[in-house]
Amino acid sequence: MKKRRIALISTGGTIEKTYDELSGVLANQVSVLDVMLASLELRGVEVQRVALMNKDSLEMDADDHTLIAETAARMARATNGVVVVHGTDRLAVSGERVVELAGTPTTPIVFTGAMRPYELRSTDALQNLTEALLAVQILPPGVYVAMHNQVLQFPGVKKDRSAGTFVKEG
Repeated sequence: MKKRRIALISTGGTIEKTYDELSGVLANQVSVLDVMLASLELRGVEVQRVALMNKDSLEMDADDHTLIAETAARMARATNGVVVVHGTDRLAVSGERVVELAGTPTTPIVFTGAMRPYELRSTDALQNLTEALLAVQILPPGVYVAMHNQVLQFPGVKKDRSAGTFVKEG
């Protein structure tokens, strides 16, 4: 059985925040994605990890969004699909940037993140990562966000802060 090669690009965000006992805050210091991946049954999938950055998306600038978009587009040409783990506050900016730079990629690029860190007892992190890993295998080429039991295609995706999820504009 030939394994599907999925690139997993990590950029930081809430999903990867860990608790720092010394400062008493949640921060982007170490990635928990390997722990999350180890808890999943990923038959037929080879995940290629790409640790791009580890930032809260509110700290990202235009150069960061361009780097994410260029890396995702490049990995889409080299794999069967790309999952980008991203902070939710600026996730839509990076998704739109991929569309601006790459148009429709050769394989699906799926963004995901979490409203609450993986380390918290009540979190959407593992569900969203699982949904993105499934979505990237079954969607046609394009740029998407997969979170909270839905998949939305860029362009025109935005974060609805009052609903705590993403919605399609228009």
